[in-house]
This record gives sequence, structure tokens and C-alpha cells, in this order.
Amino acid sequence: MSHESSFHVIKDPVHGTMQFTNIENNWIKPFIDSPTLQRLRHIKQLGMQDSVFPGAVHTRFNHSIGCCYVASQITKKIKLKENERQLVMIACLLHDIGHGPFSHTFEDIFHDKAIRHETWTPHFLKEYKTKKFFEKYNQINKNFPLDKEKFQLIEDVIMHKANNNKLFEDIVSSQLDADRLDYLLRDNHFCGVTYGEFDFRWMLNSMAVVNTPNGKRLGLTHKGIGVVEQYLMARRLMIRNIYFNQKKLALEFYLIKLLTIVSENIEQPAFKEIKNGRLGEFLKNTHKLNLKLRQGNCSAKLKEDFFKENYENYKDLSDYDIFNLIKFTANMKDNNHAKLIANRIQQRQMPKIIRLENFNIVLAEEMLQEFKKANKDHIANWQINIIKNPNRSYNIEKDPILIINEDKVVQPLDTISFMISALGNKLEHTIFLSIDKEIHNNAEVLAFVKRLVKENHAKKETTSALV
Repeated sequence: MSHESSFHVIKDPVHGTMQFTNIENNWIKPFIDSPTLQRLRHIKQLGMQDSVFPGAVHTRFNHSIGCCYVASQITKKIKLKENERQLVMIACLLHDIGHGPFSHTFEDIFHDKAIRHETWTPHFLKEYKTKKFFEKYNQINKNFPLDKEKFQLIEDVIMHKANNNKLFEDIVSSQLDADRLDYLLRDNHFCGVTYGEFDFRWMLNSMAVVNTPNGKRLGLTHKGIGVVEQYLMARRLMIRNIYFNQKKLALEFYLIKLLTIVSENIEQPAFKEIKNGRLGEFLKNTHKLNLKLRQGNCSAKLKEDFFKENYENYKDLSDYDIFNLIKFTANMKDNNHAKLIANRIQQRQMPKIIRLENFNIVLAEEMLQEFKKANKDHIANWQINIIKNPNRSYNIEKDPILIINEDKVVQPLDTISFMISALGNKLEHTIFLSIDKEIHNNAEVLAFVKRLVKENHAKKETTSALV
């Protein structure tokens, strides 16, 4: 067997034996071995999901390798040129590089999610744009060298700026991308459920390049209609049952409240031990930024200054820093709100959940605000809250999945599939009332919940009578 056709093998619980040719391995190994990507080993893929599904301890690193492997399979199936396959595989490998501790949850510490993980991504990618990295990389990739221009294309694909390479973007980030194909199967496996299962191999077999007025795009032949229906339904079920699991969302709400309280009180003597650490510094500066954001200052310069000042701390943060903060705060002598919340998280003291999907949410929120105001002296703001997470499983209007029918005509999936036509664009809601364990049996709380249910039924009956 020649050097070019030999394989580097990575054993994976989801994809089995992931084979990369020596050439492919040389494309990606310098990135895999870099500290910038290795940090993702210490950031869990699903945040606090393992508090509900104990097996969900896999990391962003696992997913990044899996996504890269899926991209290698797609690019082979649609017969991209080798130099194109290289760029797409690297883009998929690096697509999540901007994530912070506890993944998406950490974004909620910023007012209105003003800073998301994607906005950190260019700062991480800059780590590779050095003469030293390119020289070392090109020593083992003489036939496929990288330079700043080629790497800029990789960054543009990741950041959705590759206007002339929509096919590349489709593989990296679309409604049928390597990212989703991997994370659905991976999260399904580690959560120990079957909601996220679909026939990946048949999906891959059905993939094809589609010619459109806007250039080449990734699509499916008509043989893939059944499996893409299965895939989109799997995504819907994973969102509703796993990603938006109420207990998990409630614990993440606690975590954000804890980080917010610490950031607002970091100058207090109780937090002096963490004030000057990397997480303490980051939270202190986050609080300063949030004050400006709440005042309406959301300028690009404000954010860019924040990135420059805090990138070095951010890139060193991992889940361990958050766990250490939780442990430290839970063991504080002062019986403050931060300590109480940290204890809830550390001891997995779940709140009581009351589902509100069929409630009049505007009315419920108004009633809750009145209740909080009336009971503010003995019920803390974080102890009872309405948590809302709207979602769409499939967006018909935004880059729909394209199908090539038997007559070689290209059509959007929803025009062919009755199920996807019915599912597409539908905004579904996960809405619930989270009540802290210390108060859910309080007379005032029980009376409020009873009144909330009664008022909602009365409102619905009035509406039905009018109709």
C-alpha cells in the first residue's frame, strides 16, 4: 500500500472506524494538535445536559473531529477536487472553535446575547495566520500548501462570507450540513436516546451537487426524500426532548444567574479569591460591558475593544473554571444568593417545572411580575421565572434543502414532501414556569399557581365564546 493510500484511523462511538488517508491526516493534524483546538476537549458539547442525561459528557472536540469526518465523506461523494476537499474539511474542523465554557449557555451572560461564540471565532482563527504556522504546515503538505489567501477562504466559509463558494458553505453550515449530521447522531448516542437517529449512509448516498441560478449548491436526489424527512423529524424531536429539556434549561438558567450575580459583585470581599483570576477578570469586564449595552451603546468599536481586552482570558476558559467557581461559591460562609444558587447546581437540586405551552403567556408574565413585586421581600427574583425557547425545525424560506427529481428538475424539499411542507416554518415553543425547591410549597406560591391556571382557563373560555 502506498503512502498516499494508507489510512490514519480514529475510533469513534458514533461513526465507528473513521478513516482518513495520510494526505487527509496531514491536512488536519496540525490543526488538531494545536492548543487552540485542543481547548475544546474541556468544553462539553451540551452544557449541563449531563445533569439530566448522565452520558452526555462528550465535548466540542469530539464533535469537531466527527464533523470533519462527515465533511470528508460528503466531499468524496460529490467529487470535489482535492484542494477543495482540504479547505472544506479544515473549515468543518474549526467551525466551533469560538465556543466558551458550557457552549451556548455562556452566551447568555451578555446582555441580549450581544456577543455570541461566532463573534470570537475570527480571533481564534487569527492564531493560525502566522508565518510560523504556515511554514510548518507546508512542510508536510507540499502539494497542498496553505497561505493567508487560502486560509481567508476557510474563515469566510465559517463566517458565512464566502459568496462565491455557496457549495462549500452548504457543507459547513446550512440546513443539511456536516455539523448537524454529526451532532444529531452524536448527541443522540451520548444521551442514550433514539430521537436523533436517521440513516446517515443513505443520506450520504443521496447527496448531489445541484445547479441553481446562484451557482452550485449541495442537494439530494429524489431517492433521499425519505431520509431527509427522517433527519428533519429527528432534529425536531431532539430539540423538543433533549436540547430544550425543561430541567436542563432551568439548571442553565441558574448557572447564568450565578455568573451574573458574581460579575455584579466581584469587587465585594467575599469574591476576593477569584477576582484576579482569569474567570474573575472576564466576569468583571463583562459586567462593565453589560452596563454599557443596557444604556444602548452597542457599537462595533465597543465590542471590538472588549474582544481585544478579554480574548487572552476567554481562550483559556473551560468548563473547569466554571465548576471551580460553583464549588467555591457553594462553600462560601456568607449565605447570599450566589451561594444558594451554586448549591442548587452542585447538588442537582432541580426546580419544580410547570409547563405553559397552552397558556396565555402575556397574561402569565403580567401575573408573575405582579406576584414578584408583591413578594419581593421573601422570594428572590431568580427563584420563580418563566423560561421561553422558541424554535423552528426547518426554515422553508432560508436556503431550503434542494431536491433533484426524476426529470432532473430542481425543487425545494417542501414542494415535494407533504410532511416538510406541514412542518416547515412552524414556530414551536418550549415555555415553562420554573419554581425553586425552597418555595414551591409556599402558600403564596401555591395560591399564585392556582390563580394562574384559573385565569388562563377563564381567558381561553372567553376567547372560545367570542369565536
